[in-house]
Amino acid sequence: MDIQEHSYYASFGHASNNLLDGLNMFDGTDGHYFHTGSRGHHSVWDSRLFNYGSWEVLRYLLSNARWWLEEYKFDGYRFDGVTSMMYIHHGLQNQICFFA
Repeated sequence: MDIQEHSYYASFGHASNNLLDGLNMFDGTDGHYFHTGSRGHHSVWDSRLFNYGSWEVLRYLLSNARWWLEEYKFDGYRFDGVTSMMYIHHGLQNQICFFA
């Protein structure tokens, strides 16, 4: 499907910096969907970072995921940059070993 190949739909865990895409700054605040201050910006990706600790953000992201699954009958998702979602340091310049 072509829609899955669009760069915006492959942007997992962060919001596009393009103001025409997604939620970036459309809510009129700096921290409704995203972390505030420097924690809300990914310096390497030049994008905003969702506040996964917020119930409203989780509901928004999960309802979007469900809509895509039901509407287009996707059979799954691919999540890149998971360390960026899990760690404040985004896994940058830190060696993270998942295997002992």
